[in-house]
Amino acid sequence: MADPRFDATRPATGGPEVPRDVVLPRLYRPAEIAAALGCSVWWVKDRARRRLIPFTYVGGAYRFTADHFAEIIRAHEEAPARKPKRSKPVAPPEPKAFASQRPEPTSPAVRLQARPPRRLLKAQYGRAA
Repeated sequence: MADPRFDATRPATGGPEVPRDVVLPRLYRPAEIAAALGCSVWWVKDRARRRLIPFTYVGGAYRFTADHFAEIIRAHEEAPARKPKRSKPVAPPEPKAFASQRPEPTSPAVRLQARPPRRLLKAQYGRAA
């Protein structure tokens, strides 16, 4: 007869007994999810940290179930682009006016004058003692 202290359904730490008919879900690591998606582990962890993908946080680590993985794939699906059906022809846009086509201003332009360089202004006053 088997020793009850070494029962396979009871964890070694003396925790609660796990019924034999309960099937626990497999938990995948971020590296496994990243390999399946073809992306980096950093991307998976970053998306989980920012709560953009579903995850389970067990023992200070991100873990993913098969349902989480399927939901991640569904969340990042892109539908094919459909061309909208046009009922009537669309007129081409009007050409934009270029700078050379602008009307001339009515008032004459003010001519700007350059200021003298600062080094010339300082020499004008001499040096301070």
